[in-house]
Amino acid sequence: MLSTFNNMTAVPIYRQPSSNTSATDSNKPADTKPVLALKELVASLYREQNKIQNLLSSLGFALRSFNNLNQFLELTPLMAARVTDADGGALILFKSNGRISLEQLHCQDNQVTGQLRRELEQIVRQLNVSDHQISDNFPLSLPEYLDRQIRQALGTTIQLYSTPVLVKNTERGRLYVFSSDPEYIWTQTRRKLLQLVADQTAVAIANNELTIELRSKERQDRELEIASEIQLRLLPRKCPLIKGVDLAASCKTANRVGGDYYDFIPTNYDQLSQTTEGKVESPAACVPWSIVIGDVMGKGVPAGLIMTMTRGMLRAEVLNRHTPAQILEHLNRVMFADLENSHRFVTLFYSEYDPQSRILSYSNAAHHPPLLWQASTGVIQRLDTEGGMLIGLDPESQYENAQIELAPGDTIIYYTDGFTDAVNQSGERFDEENLIRVFQQACQNYEHPQAILDDLFDKVNAFTGSDKTNSDDMTLVVMKVKSQE
Repeated sequence: MLSTFNNMTAVPIYRQPSSNTSATDSNKPADTKPVLALKELVASLYREQNKIQNLLSSLGFALRSFNNLNQFLELTPLMAARVTDADGGALILFKSNGRISLEQLHCQDNQVTGQLRRELEQIVRQLNVSDHQISDNFPLSLPEYLDRQIRQALGTTIQLYSTPVLVKNTERGRLYVFSSDPEYIWTQTRRKLLQLVADQTAVAIANNELTIELRSKERQDRELEIASEIQLRLLPRKCPLIKGVDLAASCKTANRVGGDYYDFIPTNYDQLSQTTEGKVESPAACVPWSIVIGDVMGKGVPAGLIMTMTRGMLRAEVLNRHTPAQILEHLNRVMFADLENSHRFVTLFYSEYDPQSRILSYSNAAHHPPLLWQASTGVIQRLDTEGGMLIGLDPESQYENAQIELAPGDTIIYYTDGFTDAVNQSGERFDEENLIRVFQQACQNYEHPQAILDDLFDKVNAFTGSDKTNSDDMTLVVMKVKSQE
């Protein structure tokens, strides 16, 4: 309070007694009068200090309590004027779109307030119309230029002082106080008090922006949850019953919404809807089934949307009963127009298994070829076709057909590059060689596809470390031909 003491209006410490001094006063010792004056000064300073503290406490309470930024900003010029003993105050903010606005204005004299508001609004309007294009011959920043324009508008009879409102070290506005008192002195204490009010205003603005950001994030999180739920429902909830084979499948996304895709599609939906009472297998189990796996380049919601589009188009295409190569060619032509502008492409391996003949027909569109473990020899081979580019890359891309007859005990894994691209803490990739090795071991040690699938995921997790988050989606489908019917 020393600075406050120094900056207060001087109060006479000693005065000569007037001629009409009462007898009682004249009887008092002369040296008690300066003491009384000093006590009076201290009491005045104490009252001033309490007033300022109460005002700042009220401003702090408003900062903690108000959920509406505009409610707080209404107090800012009023508090600025009160703590600095000024006639009024004004708050001008700089918007993110480059424009400025007169947010709030306070003045004790209503008539002056109306006139001052018109002048300030005119200055703001002129600056917004000129788009802040300040002449090269007038090398001032926007705040400096704004101060100069307001000073000129107020004239020489009104004293004007201002301080910046800084949010994250960026000036987001100016807080002004003005006084028509010719003896008004802009002291160091008043300057600090005005800056304190400006800092509280900056905190309110920052809190409001943080609240808006958090609410936006909450909406985005909810939208991601909905997208994730939709995607999970589009992926097969369980593996279908297909005569002569056992199946297991799992998809683990790096984000809540992923770009990996797998599906089991019957070639005859009419038979799929039928049930035969008293039989283990429905008629749908005996028809050929399409087994498909794909990967959209990228992750997150955009990849998930493309995956959903691919699923719908492919399911419709399967009903035409074309060969695997023709299905990929038709799908590529249809999707090219949509994928061309998205700069995203799809790798896809399409196969069709006939339970009657145990023949697997397939075609590949630049996807990692599935691995086949032949039970009779213990040899692993890749199921791939020549050529065949990414879906959506070239509308004229050609694809080839291939087929293989499976034998009892044969096991196939369809997988996405999340397995081979998995990285450990040393930066080493799991790669296809490791996948082939652990796949061969799993086929030798386990009978059921679900056990093989679980073992492969465990091996990859052990390689990357249990605390390491997947950097890419990981999808695995295991199909094994039954040894006995």
